[in-house]
Amino acid sequence: MSELQASLDAARAVNTGNGRFQAHVETAGLSFFADEPLAAGGLGSGPTPYQLLASALAACTTMTLKLYAAHKDLLVDSIETRVEHRRDEDVVPADIFVRRIRIDGTLDSAQRSRLLEIADLCPVHRTLTGGARIETVSEGAPLAAAPSTNHVVDMEALIAVGRGSYDFTQ
Repeated sequence: MSELQASLDAARAVNTGNGRFQAHVETAGLSFFADEPLAAGGLGSGPTPYQLLASALAACTTMTLKLYAAHKDLLVDSIETRVEHRRDEDVVPADIFVRRIRIDGTLDSAQRSRLLEIADLCPVHRTLTGGARIETVSEGAPLAAAPSTNHVVDMEALIAVGRGSYDFTQ
């Protein structure tokens, strides 16, 4: 098993030599291109790094809400999360993610409000708002064999009533 396969949370990007930005990305047995749009000098062959980050927040939010709704037996038909990224150099932090959540189902206003609160507990949201440490290792050094935290376990922990700092009994 390769070092990349040893961790489901690992990703690898290699420049392709095509265009100024295009990178071939591999993660979880899948591969795709990341790039910049034509207007920015890229080939437009894949999502930008910020689009990938916004996608991670959107997906994590939707999955966390779906798990919570199932745990609470809420009548939710579908959940859609859209995330847009922009920068505003006049504020700190300059990076702003606008998250729009649509929940279709038979819910009262209290249940909808609670779901919006739960959205802030998704692991990617917590990482973005709480900060993360990035350890840069020199070329040729091996990747860590195991991930520090498995995001699936984090999301399932959110659903477990009364465990850790998460209390979904409300």
